[in-house]
Amino acid sequence: MSENNDPQKFVYDFTEGNKDLKDLLGGKGANLAEMTNLGLPVPPGFTITTEACKVYLESGEAPTALRDEVSAHLAALEARMGKRLGQADDPLLVSVRSGAKFSMPGMMDTVLNIGLSDASVAGLATQSGDERFAWDSYRRLIQMFGKTVLGVDGDLFEEALEAAKHAKKVTVDTDLAAADLKKLVKQFKKIVETEAGREFPQDAREQMDLAINAVFDSWNTDRAKLYRRQERIPGDLGTAVNVCSMVFGNLGPDSGTGVAFTRDPASGHQGVYGDYLQNAQGEDVVAGIRNTVPLADLESIDKKSYDQLMQIMETLENHYKDLCDIEFTIERGQLWMLQTRVGKRTAGAAFRIATQLVDQGLIDEAEALQRVNGAQLAQLMFPRFDDDAKTELLGRGIAASPGAAVGKAVFDSYTAIKWSRSGEKVILIRRETNPDDLEGMIAAEGILTSRGGKTSHAAVVARGMGKTCVCGAEDLEVDTKRRRMTVGGTVIEEGDLVSIDGSTGKVYLGEVPVVPSPVVEYFEGRMHAGADDADELVAAVHRIMAYADRVRRLRVRANADNAEDALRARRFGAQGIGLCRTEHMFLGERREMVEKLILADTDDERESALAALLPLQKADFIELFESMDGLPVTVRLLDPPLHEFLPDITELSVRVALAESRKDANENDLRLLQAVHKLHEQNPMLGLRGVRLGLVIPGLFAMQVRAIAEAAAHRKNAKGDPRAEIMIPLVGTVQELEIVREEADHVIAEVQAATGTDLKLTIGTMIELPRAALTAGQIAEAAQFFSFGTNDLTQTVWGFSRDDVEASFFTAYLEKGIFGVSPFETIDKDGVGALVRSAVEAGRATRPDLKLGVCGEHGGDPESVHFFHEVGLDYVSCSPFRIPVARLEAGRAAAESRGSDSR
Repeated sequence: MSENNDPQKFVYDFTEGNKDLKDLLGGKGANLAEMTNLGLPVPPGFTITTEACKVYLESGEAPTALRDEVSAHLAALEARMGKRLGQADDPLLVSVRSGAKFSMPGMMDTVLNIGLSDASVAGLATQSGDERFAWDSYRRLIQMFGKTVLGVDGDLFEEALEAAKHAKKVTVDTDLAAADLKKLVKQFKKIVETEAGREFPQDAREQMDLAINAVFDSWNTDRAKLYRRQERIPGDLGTAVNVCSMVFGNLGPDSGTGVAFTRDPASGHQGVYGDYLQNAQGEDVVAGIRNTVPLADLESIDKKSYDQLMQIMETLENHYKDLCDIEFTIERGQLWMLQTRVGKRTAGAAFRIATQLVDQGLIDEAEALQRVNGAQLAQLMFPRFDDDAKTELLGRGIAASPGAAVGKAVFDSYTAIKWSRSGEKVILIRRETNPDDLEGMIAAEGILTSRGGKTSHAAVVARGMGKTCVCGAEDLEVDTKRRRMTVGGTVIEEGDLVSIDGSTGKVYLGEVPVVPSPVVEYFEGRMHAGADDADELVAAVHRIMAYADRVRRLRVRANADNAEDALRARRFGAQGIGLCRTEHMFLGERREMVEKLILADTDDERESALAALLPLQKADFIELFESMDGLPVTVRLLDPPLHEFLPDITELSVRVALAESRKDANENDLRLLQAVHKLHEQNPMLGLRGVRLGLVIPGLFAMQVRAIAEAAAHRKNAKGDPRAEIMIPLVGTVQELEIVREEADHVIAEVQAATGTDLKLTIGTMIELPRAALTAGQIAEAAQFFSFGTNDLTQTVWGFSRDDVEASFFTAYLEKGIFGVSPFETIDKDGVGALVRSAVEAGRATRPDLKLGVCGEHGGDPESVHFFHEVGLDYVSCSPFRIPVARLEAGRAAAESRGSDSR
């Protein structure tokens, strides 16, 4: 019941709705009503609302009032058309079509020609003067109704149709005569009776009611649910049902059906785009039963209808102020509009169309910004394989980091580095990667693993570097010892060429040609807007990005660990570094120094190891502060557990055992093995790491703080403007932060005194544990900034090990609808997001000037950026290649919130 106690209205005539009622009438019904209001030639009809569908899906029955409402609207339609549904001499025929709020092409059901029966088919033949047309329409009804409503296998009808064409020695259905179609109708009816256990219904109203229920049911088919999960469409919206008087495109050569676009959905260019099929009904175009002709050919086929269609297309585009996708039918020279909607388009077309519409004065810059999104921009930045190239598919994994990469197969980091230095392009193939593989990953064009998911080490690091990555390709058997990969009967040896597509997860044998991205060249400063197609796209991207930067409130920083990444990030528009992970500075040749620190038995040994690391750390920070001069650089002190810097326990044990059997054991290996056993933890990510390391290993954090302070002093004395921020990881209680900060303040004071500089270094913490979020008010007393580490926060809130869960049960959770998307990809607003929101409020209540940011993977996720804008963060930080996406989405979030405020 409605609020005013009037009975709920479940049916709306096309004359009663408008395009703003998509929640109630679905996209198709709302747009049919809008076209009717515009005076365009729309066949009369009515729409059954999504509310009726919800009642049906909840109770298993249509609302009680629905039948009477449908009867009243059907009677009005019959009066308007001057004929009744299913009457024998001149039948009214209708279509029953789905129409959800969001376009779900091909996912739900449609039935055409409802109202035909053994009695009325003859009347249709007489009324139309075309017996073949009447029997063709009847066979179409039985075929669609049988498959859609009664659940008959559609192949049975197709096989019978093919047999009829074969018997007549023709290749297309339009060559079947009326007599052939009569026989086919008999066969189709027999198929229905055999397979469905009932006769094809001869009562027209029964046909219509059953078809309406079938459309309701199609909302929850497996294909519809899968599509909704992929497109993130809520499952509780339901679908509307549109009952429309039939117009016929299969009445001969002066009839037909087609699809038109007001602009090219592939490029965005203006022109005549679409397909037309003579003597056909709409489903024929979609099904590809016969070859269509280009829409431009309609001008020579039916000039009057073509001119009228062009005028209508212009009217619709100006009215909707966007690219429109149109379905139409021509019945004996009379044009009818069957559907319009804002058309889907490629990423490039989206940017071009948005700026074109601004230039035409149809929309403003704020609306243009809302017409594009970060996912589309990301697509434009990925290198891609040439679609026209011949390929040999080896297998498929998880599309972990987009792009297209080609190189020689290598199976360890050493070889990747060695070959890369010799000028070879390589693909690093591993079962799974670990921090030891970092240099090899940097050297490689792309990374391929047979294990892991989108948040595995390989995936996270690859995305951070902008490297193409395919993970979890389980069909690939990787043998690192024999340096080969096996797929079925194919063996890929080291040195063989392979190609990986990080946008699809596909793995190919050999080299697939790669097409570079002009958008990345633009962000890198290597391309400017000009005249050709690529430059036109770049110009459109430039204009929209410029507006996004003008309106956004959120600043965008980079996750970068070295000067090279920092400079690239700066070119991409970064406004500082939000996360420098110092652990990446301890790999490679410096690993032995870290081993000495871990093996130190005395204070002297430990101080010696730290003293050796100090100048190396200082040199790293000098380069970083120089590349980011004038912008903030947040340096996270050492975070991962120490075992990550030691050899693998299994490999080391084997090495020591073999050496002992030969009686030539290495003393250092023995000490390392002892240390590995000592540091071994059942769950190292919840063990001795982060701030805990700084508290139990004397001098470790002090060395890092000294390196940061001395590097900042060096830069300042060189007339630079270093803006270092020191971040303490994994704090769970304010007492931890207070102890570390007291030590850090002491070190900074010493450096200031020794260098004669005034260092304005700030000290803050990562909020990555639930307890830290819940006690943020206390922690803010000792912290000058918070940076939310949403990777670990998601892990600890959910109780997930992100290295394990994607491979074990995430697929099942996504399929069952428990997740719409992985919580490691898009922030879980209800759980993790609630902690972020409360921590923001509590932190700022204690310290109003508290600077707030985020540096987890979510910092570059489009949907998550909108959430961070909403809760009041100051900045997001993400990998360099995600910076343009974050900039765009920060602008969209600001424009969206302004629009909401104005309303």
